[in-house]
Amino acid sequence: MNPYVTGQTIQKLREKRGVTQKQLAEKLFVSDKAISKWETGKGLPDITQLEPLAKALEVSVTELLSGDCVTNTNRSGNMQRTKFYVCPVCGNVIHAIGTGAFHCCGILLPPIEPEIPDKYHEILLDEMDGEYYVHMTHVMDKSHFISFFACVSCDRVTLVKLYPEQAPETRLPKRGNCRIYAYCNRHGLYMVRG
Repeated sequence: MNPYVTGQTIQKLREKRGVTQKQLAEKLFVSDKAISKWETGKGLPDITQLEPLAKALEVSVTELLSGDCVTNTNRSGNMQRTKFYVCPVCGNVIHAIGTGAFHCCGILLPPIEPEIPDKYHEILLDEMDGEYYVHMTHVMDKSHFISFFACVSCDRVTLVKLYPEQAPETRLPKRGNCRIYAYCNRHGLYMVRG
């Protein structure tokens, strides 16, 4: 059985922060011998200690468990870096500003990379009253349909969820340099520039 957190991870994070075993032990209200046992693999912290341990080492619980520190270098998210994740089991749609780790129905979802539309997935845009009338000539039945349309501009995302009994059409805001997406439940994500 693999341990939920390794002694190497605890030691690496503790040394990176310049904290001694004794100082870490004092923060957690345990003995320095307990810290030594954790780091040498002769024992594990109690599961209730994970959150306080992560806080003392200035990392998230996820980082503590994985052993990988995450640094956010993108302090001002840009909507143009939008990624979509779709659960193949329930059809849940997740939108994120950049790549992330998302789970649904027990599955780690990969980000969906958009493709250029082919003749079966052509996204048609007509300008109407400052909006785009977005439509497709795509089949819409329970086994094969367009799941959503989305418009992504530099400052917002508009997503319209569709269902098999609907026509593959909607109206989306026309906003500067935007991207229009359509997701087919069988063939994936397609994108055109507005």
